[in-house]
Amino acid sequence: MSKIKSFLLFVCLTFISSFSYAQQDKIEMADSLRESGKIYVVVVVLLIVLLGLIALLINIDRKLSKLEKQVK
Repeated sequence: MSKIKSFLLFVCLTFISSFSYAQQDKIEMADSLRESGKIYVVVVVLLIVLLGLIALLINIDRKLSKLEKQVK
């Protein structure tokens, strides 16, 4: 059992170290996007995707409520 725990600890620490290194690259990428003005395009696209997902969930909820009423 301790071998599994030590292996999981090793994997977790490896991922944590790789995420901290990747974080530095992301900051440089964000700076370059900010300098060129493309960061606003990224934000708008993310907002559109998020609003689309929210609209889809609301639509599914309405249809599900309608079906529940029909079953009763």
